[in-house]
Amino acid sequence: MGLFGKEFSNVVEWQETEENVIFYKWHNDEIKKGSRLVIRPGQDAIFLYNGKIEGIFTEEGSFDIESQIIPFLSTLKGFRFGFDSGIRAEVLFVNTKEFTVKWGTKNAVLLPCAGLPGGLPVRAFGTFQTKVSDYVRLIDKIAGVKDRYTVEEVKTRVLSILDQLLMKWIGKEGKDMFHLQSSAYDISKGMREDLDMELLGIGMTVTGMQISSFSYPQEIQEKIEAAAGYHMVGDMNRYQQGKLADGLDQPGNGAANTAGMGFGMAAGMQMAQQMMNQMQNGNQPARQPEQGGRHCPSCGAAVQAGDKFCAGCGQKLETAAFCPACGAKVGGEDRFCSSCGQKLK
Repeated sequence: MGLFGKEFSNVVEWQETEENVIFYKWHNDEIKKGSRLVIRPGQDAIFLYNGKIEGIFTEEGSFDIESQIIPFLSTLKGFRFGFDSGIRAEVLFVNTKEFTVKWGTKNAVLLPCAGLPGGLPVRAFGTFQTKVSDYVRLIDKIAGVKDRYTVEEVKTRVLSILDQLLMKWIGKEGKDMFHLQSSAYDISKGMREDLDMELLGIGMTVTGMQISSFSYPQEIQEKIEAAAGYHMVGDMNRYQQGKLADGLDQPGNGAANTAGMGFGMAAGMQMAQQMMNQMQNGNQPARQPEQGGRHCPSCGAAVQAGDKFCAGCGQKLETAAFCPACGAKVGGEDRFCSSCGQKLK
């Protein structure tokens, strides 16, 4: 950052080396005759005399202070440099760009939630954009006692109230505690308005705010994901069987999977019951079609010549002939059933 020499200073400037600096105050014993003011892109220069604003200069370039700056100062318009005298003034350089600040809740916010007496712990992360909007307030509240001010200092100021704002706007309009991401836009919009009112007090404004994500404790997140899985799976029996199979396939799952034993035992018992039912059904002999006459192609029951539907299973009957052994449809010229090889009459 350029400073005057002790006696013959000729350049008043801010060689900005840190992008997160909001303003820098140049001050020296005196601004000497022949000095120049340099304003770089993205900077405004404010002349201060006895702590009061004398002039604000926003046009970038290099200017002769005596001929191009002093004539525009409020109380120093008639000032004339002497051989040894200079102006005892300060120049405040302000960074005019918009700053993007990353933020996150300092602690988990406990949100009221049915079934959780202590509340549901939630964290949020995102960004907000801010810039200087009021030079008078900035000088009165901050620049009057500081030579420089950084984005990190603004962030520290903001984090102290973000938790409260998050709780306030999540609690409005009955937001679903387990699907907060779907309400992120509305929540961040409300938080931006309140945060803007807070920073206006120091001459800054919040131009935008975003919530990139919400996070829950790991055990809560796992239950949310499990609930989503239950909803997506139509056949719960098949899902439970799959969960049991996954657990059996895990190497060394004895001690490591004790947390899932309850679920595994329940799924195993249900699976075993289904296997027993299948075995019992399998031990019952399949119904064989009765020999001779006409038979239903579906269940093999004997049917009368004039029947349109099977009295046993309700199957619609065709007028063609059927194999007496397996019930398959056969043609009038066939001598053997093409399905089972039974000799036809």
